Amino acid sequence: MNNQEYDVIVVGASNAGGMAAAAAAEKGAKVLVIDKMGSAGYLYRETIAAIHSKAQKKAGVEIDRNELVNFISTFNQGNVDQRLLNVWADNSSEMVDWLDDEVLQPHGAYIKATPDAHYETERNRAFPTGNEATAPDGKYWQMGYGNWVIAKAEELGAKFAWHTKLEELIVENGRVVGLVAKNMKSKKTSTFRARKGVILCTGGYGSNQALMQKWNSLGLKTNVYTDSQRDDGSGIVAALKVGAAKDEEPASIVFNRGAVPVGTNAEDFYEVDLTPPDDPGYLWLGSYPMLKVNLNGERFFNESAPYQFQMTAASKQPGYLSAMIWTEETMSDESLKQYHTLGCSRLGFPGIFTGEEARKEVNDRLNEGLVQKADTIEELAEKLGLPKENLQKTVDRYNEMVSKGQDSDFGKESYRLEPVNKAPYYGAIVGGRLLATLDGLRVNTKMQVVNKQDKVIEGLYAAGNCSGGFFWGIYPDHVPGLTASHALTFGRLAGKYAAE
Repeated sequence: MNNQEYDVIVVGASNAGGMAAAAAAEKGAKVLVIDKMGSAGYLYRETIAAIHSKAQKKAGVEIDRNELVNFISTFNQGNVDQRLLNVWADNSSEMVDWLDDEVLQPHGAYIKATPDAHYETERNRAFPTGNEATAPDGKYWQMGYGNWVIAKAEELGAKFAWHTKLEELIVENGRVVGLVAKNMKSKKTSTFRARKGVILCTGGYGSNQALMQKWNSLGLKTNVYTDSQRDDGSGIVAALKVGAAKDEEPASIVFNRGAVPVGTNAEDFYEVDLTPPDDPGYLWLGSYPMLKVNLNGERFFNESAPYQFQMTAASKQPGYLSAMIWTEETMSDESLKQYHTLGCSRLGFPGIFTGEEARKEVNDRLNEGLVQKADTIEELAEKLGLPKENLQKTVDRYNEMVSKGQDSDFGKESYRLEPVNKAPYYGAIVGGRLLATLDGLRVNTKMQVVNKQDKVIEGLYAAGNCSGGFFWGIYPDHVPGLTASHALTFGRLAGKYAAE
């Protein structure tokens, strides 16, 4: 890299970054992408939300644009910039179609529309937004297609500098004109100048416990693992130093799949997962709405809800954790299928979860001591450290309602009521797995970063999880693929705008 001057510099090569690089290069810009790690292709998400994509039209999937946008805004109690939601809705299909035509199909893969999104109550309102990056055999996700996105960007002329970390942005006369970066191997710093713009695609801050304590302290308690091991918040911090504004309240996407040892103190337990795909404590079954109780052995909420509702509800309970209770019969393919879950927990493609995998994973966690097995509820309570009398009373009450086909205590749908009345019984102590933080830098509809007065910081753009205004609080996972699509769509737009 003898020539250190480019038109556009993209920081981060994951979902938003790869798309930004390809889009800018398509428009003829000289593009450099820096990334602190050695690869990023495995991070690209396979379920991608959109409305009116070619695949959806072919499958007859129809989604009303305003209905969906207003649902997302309502879900977030209006704590979003609805103009950004409109921009996403109006550009998501173009992004998906480009990905299908230019990246997937040349390799034999393709986009397949998710045909439905089953729900029966307003609590579980859902939309069939998923566009699945599908392998050539049509039976599974096309994992690692992000490597093809990166290769496409390189084919278009973008250069990638790996093991290169953003240190600070360079500002001249109020405009961002480049950055200082450090080579993670040599520790040497270099200056790179950008004639047109710098695009931050650096992700969130989930692996930075100091920033979690500062910006999402409750999330630090309710999450026991973070699967966002690369997300150190460096892009957000660099932008704040040059006057950028940031969302004032936290937002995140969390899975209720974190099994921890009995007796865990959630306030002290926060493991940064560095070993994908062999994720410690992963319990995919946690996303199924089976019986959940607090650490007093008492049921405390309707388990049938978006994933993150469990951790939010548990934050009002002692210890910030839940115990999940189920039986051998509950893990049969027939029983699991009746729950009609969405997204990655959906049983069978276009989800990737299977009954066989569920049973194997439970057995693996059992061998590790993270799942407990017993012949009686009393024995299970003892193994889980729960009050025996309370848990037995809760299970008896639950079974009584299941037999009547009506959850008169919390209103869970009848098709999601499964008895807990036949040994062997299983249980696990469960907390959250933070997939990503979603509160970030404030941007306008052209992905330009703005300051607290809503004035554009010239030359600075942001996309993906380091950009804000799109999510608040809890992620609406009943709009499958929305986080991935937010990153991919806004990354593509940022690349186009920056290259102009």
